[in-house]
Amino acid sequence: MNKLKLHILHIFSYGWQRCLSLLMLVSCILLTSMQPASAAINDDSYEGNIFMVYAGNGSMVPAHATLAQALAEHKPTMLAFYVDDSRDCKQYAVVISRIQSSYGSVAEIIAVDVDRISLEAKDSPTEPNYYYSGGVPQVVVFNQAGDVILNKKGQVPFEEIDDKFREVFDLLPRSESVELKRRSFNEFSSELSE
Repeated sequence: MNKLKLHILHIFSYGWQRCLSLLMLVSCILLTSMQPASAAINDDSYEGNIFMVYAGNGSMVPAHATLAQALAEHKPTMLAFYVDDSRDCKQYAVVISRIQSSYGSVAEIIAVDVDRISLEAKDSPTEPNYYYSGGVPQVVVFNQAGDVILNKKGQVPFEEIDDKFREVFDLLPRSESVELKRRSFNEFSSELSE
């Protein structure tokens, strides 16, 4: 009886080893045949939402209001036209994100994916496509009265947009003001624990 058990155990262990070897072989073949995912800021390929991949702070916070609502509320607004598969837009995502972190609580920053807007009807000045001029990136800044105070294509420097918002909010020029820096999370929590 022991010989029979030993024989069955030997067959089972040999079959198990063979199955494990086959499983490892298939796993190795699958892993070596997969192409690695790579994101490149200097090419025109699509890797996903540029603000999530390239913006530096994680993502672009969705706008709280539409352009029509922001203009009706007399809120300063910035439209940032972009496409996800443009090297210029990928590189510019950091600037748009920086503007949002500086002015996002007092102005409406609206990122507009050009691939998702209708370019045929440009009748209403309360629609973003009315201001789109055919190139990306493009930035359009409105003051509280709804007047366009900046409308430029290309990678507009942060400082130029910042200067326009400083005019809108009647802030000191950059040369006369101290650069504001966010405190780290640990600084907040240490103050709360005292």
